[in-house]
Amino acid sequence: MEVIPVGAWAALIGLVTGCVLGLAARLGDFCTLGAIESAMYGGDQRRLRSWGIVLATGIASTYLLAAMGQIDLLKTPYHGLQWNPLASILGGGLFGYGMALAGNCGFGALARFGGGDLRSLVVVVVISIFGFVTLSGPLSPLRDWVFPQVPSDHMQGFAHLGATYLGVSPLVVALVIAAGFALWSLSHGPFRVAPRRIGWAMAVGLAISGALWGMSLLNTASFGAVDVEGHTFTAPLGRTLMWVMTSSAGGLSFSVGSVLGVLLGAFLGSWRKGTFRWEACEDPRELGRQVGGAALMGIGGVVALGCSVGQGATAFSTLAYSAPVTLAAIVAGAALGLRRLIAGFQPD
Repeated sequence: MEVIPVGAWAALIGLVTGCVLGLAARLGDFCTLGAIESAMYGGDQRRLRSWGIVLATGIASTYLLAAMGQIDLLKTPYHGLQWNPLASILGGGLFGYGMALAGNCGFGALARFGGGDLRSLVVVVVISIFGFVTLSGPLSPLRDWVFPQVPSDHMQGFAHLGATYLGVSPLVVALVIAAGFALWSLSHGPFRVAPRRIGWAMAVGLAISGALWGMSLLNTASFGAVDVEGHTFTAPLGRTLMWVMTSSAGGLSFSVGSVLGVLLGAFLGSWRKGTFRWEACEDPRELGRQVGGAALMGIGGVVALGCSVGQGATAFSTLAYSAPVTLAAIVAGAALGLRRLIAGFQPD
């Protein structure tokens, strides 16, 4: 770090692990909204079941590293801040509904933009703006008042809760939970015979834990100069946009590397498949719906302290209390939004 600034190291960690996520989106069909929509309306659970492998891999690898002293979970925002259930429910629901309207979450929009979809660039920019409006702009006083962020000095996760009551180590509890997710995924025949999906789902889980591992090591080496953070795609989109415009606002960071890594991975993946092509929005109504959905995602993601990837994968890999509640709220909001778009709330 005497030669390369600590921020550049953090960005490199984000770039490498983010690139894996981008590749998984284009080559492994890793997509939150796509998984929900396929299961609800397409009769295909394979994308949904891949999430079980993502979580199994992320949980097992994260807690193995934590048991070896390589990851300090208490330094992550999912355990370092007191959990606010209302923020998880309302923020997650708002994010999920907006995700359905926009046709993608922040991560999915990045992946699609990396494949040439210019409509997704609009979604990314709007999420960035409204995320910062809520984080540090005009809506921040209201957010601080309704959803205050209070530091915590103890673990807020299911592994440590189970360890306390069962008298075993958190690693044992985490491995049992991970095994349950893996069995749930592999119990589905069509998914079990899809090695490409399984492999990319494992890669996503390892990228999630790898980011936490790399940032934990950097946090120790830099004497706390950088925080321990993982992949999430709401506020980091805004930080990256600010860095692109100014090259100084916050400087290089994990967030910047993560966002650019997903873009790079998505571009490489679409190029590898031969699916890269420029696309633009031809329907003003569609664009208006996407802008509205992106605004809701920006607000909801900041309130919930994470998006479908931030809470649904990164926080879930740490087994934080907030993760399953926020993810359930996101799924419920997305299901409501999809029903509104597809079925129009018409009676059966």
